[in-house]
Amino acid sequence: TVRTWDVNNEKKHKSVFKPRSLQGKRVIPTSCTYSRDGKLIAAGCQDGSIQIWDRNMNVHTKFHCRQAHAPGTDTSCLTFSYDGTVLASRGGDDTLKIWDIRQFKKPLNSVEGLPSFFPMTDCCFSPDDKILVTGTSVKKGGGSGKLFFFYRETFHKLYEIEVTDASVVRCLWHPKLNQIMVGTGNGLAKVYYDPVKSQRGAKLCVVKTKRKERQAETLTQDYIITPHALPMFREPRQRSTRKQLEKDRLDPMKSHKPEPPVAGPGRGGRVGTHGGTLSSYIVKNIALDKTDDSNPREAILRHAKEAEENPYWVAPAYAKTQPKTVFAEVEPEDDETDKPEWKKRKI
Repeated sequence: TVRTWDVNNEKKHKSVFKPRSLQGKRVIPTSCTYSRDGKLIAAGCQDGSIQIWDRNMNVHTKFHCRQAHAPGTDTSCLTFSYDGTVLASRGGDDTLKIWDIRQFKKPLNSVEGLPSFFPMTDCCFSPDDKILVTGTSVKKGGGSGKLFFFYRETFHKLYEIEVTDASVVRCLWHPKLNQIMVGTGNGLAKVYYDPVKSQRGAKLCVVKTKRKERQAETLTQDYIITPHALPMFREPRQRSTRKQLEKDRLDPMKSHKPEPPVAGPGRGGRVGTHGGTLSSYIVKNIALDKTDDSNPREAILRHAKEAEENPYWVAPAYAKTQPKTVFAEVEPEDDETDKPEWKKRKI
């Protein structure tokens, strides 16, 4: 069968095309391809026929050629031209044929004598649709595998390239890069390009110069065994406490510098003994010694003279009824020098 698949749904095919022989028996397809616009699907079968379906009509063929190639051979490649009207086929009967699908009874041109031993030998059109290219197979020691170029209109041989001493199996003429990629039977891959007409591709790596390989210089090192180097002859070392103390002195963890003393509150970034909160600050200020050694009588009566000269609040209210104010006289301080020590007033 020939099947089409949706790449987004890999578990179920989209449509099935079953090629049949003239008697209605099923035949095995060996190659298939899409047309350039994707509307037609062509398959080459083992009975030598080429069958073309519409992609939406999978029962009956749209174009059919029963004897395109020799029966029993594997048609290795089918390819449409870029204009979509011509189909090229590479048969297992050592032929290369070109067909007009509108008149699908006889080939437009054909070339014989192109040996093909592989069921996947390619043929392809040039990007300008004027040249057709295919490869040939050779037996081991039977010469070189070649790449043949033919004119599409006349099928005259334009050019041939000896690729290698093995069969030329796959070939691709890239339309954008304008380069020909060739794969051979001995695992060789070649790219042919034109320095002027080709774009990117192989030209990107051709301009790079090959770097010279630097040979790494290997140095052989001989081991010198000194006396007492082996463990069996080594003497125990005498451990010195002085060196250990010198190492400890250089170690910042073991040899820790003592903290400097606090001189005053907040000195050196440290908070004083009262703490740093507002409540502790208020408690500290209350606890400060603010004793006043002055005479308490004078402290009370220091505004008496001014109040007597300029009465404002209390004195005018009691001017008629208030008796004359009498204050105690100032008593002279007693001389306590003659008193014994235990009778002196303690401040």
